[in-house]
Amino acid sequence: MPNKSQTIETTFNALSDPTRRAVVQALSEGPATVSQLAGPFAMALPSFTQHLGVLENAGLIVSKREGRVRVCSLNPKALQE
Repeated sequence: MPNKSQTIETTFNALSDPTRRAVVQALSEGPATVSQLAGPFAMALPSFTQHLGVLENAGLIVSKREGRVRVCSLNPKALQE
């Protein structure tokens, strides 16, 4: 289990990128599909999903499959810390 300083470092590292901060801001308005989140960014979908992976590994977002799409939402517990 990671200690608190490792968790904080992981969180700040995840939020250090402007694309990931924009994703967190977009998700503050509610859950969204990966396609909806990727829309405003001029990058390939695989590159964008890497950003989502960093946020998910940091525990800041969670995602689940709903049919053929992946829906992301904020993890409020992670943001409280």
